[in-house]
Amino acid sequence: MSELASKGQLRMSFLRWALVTVPVVVLLGTLMGRLSNSGFDNGWFRALAKPDWFPPSWAFPAAWTPLYIMLGLALAMVLNARGARGRGVAIALFVLQLLINYAWTSLFFGAHQVTAALMLIVVNLMLAIITTFAFARVRKAAAWLMVPYVAWLSFATLLTYEMDRLNPNAEIESGATRIAL
Repeated sequence: MSELASKGQLRMSFLRWALVTVPVVVLLGTLMGRLSNSGFDNGWFRALAKPDWFPPSWAFPAAWTPLYIMLGLALAMVLNARGARGRGVAIALFVLQLLINYAWTSLFFGAHQVTAALMLIVVNLMLAIITTFAFARVRKAAAWLMVPYVAWLSFATLLTYEMDRLNPNAEIESGATRIAL
């Protein structure tokens, strides 16, 4: 077939992608949080010193849910851009940075490795920025959907830095707590 797809067909193709990518990104993010015991229900995390500007507990799910939705939509746009130059690289970068994002939760909340989590989130932020530029080459709207995520990751990187600075013995204290139990 040498016919071009109509706008309606392209829109439906995007919607089919979005019906897969959005739930997958959101559900995997939620699953990683639950498996890692993330948030204020985690006693180790609750005991850590936090900066004065640390957001309230409700802010994290309120931020991550729409961010994950936007990430799923951005990915759907790029997946739908069949034949676009740089599409494969953009998708690979996206998957890599998203896996690192999910790994951060396990490293920080599950393994209590604050310093390693700081290094990982810096890598995640750099990859998210690179992914945003790669998405811009494929679909500008997909790149714009990445911008709030990059902004939140920047904020989360500062939070992780402050948590590391304020809790230099977080890893040791975590190990001592486990041994005592």
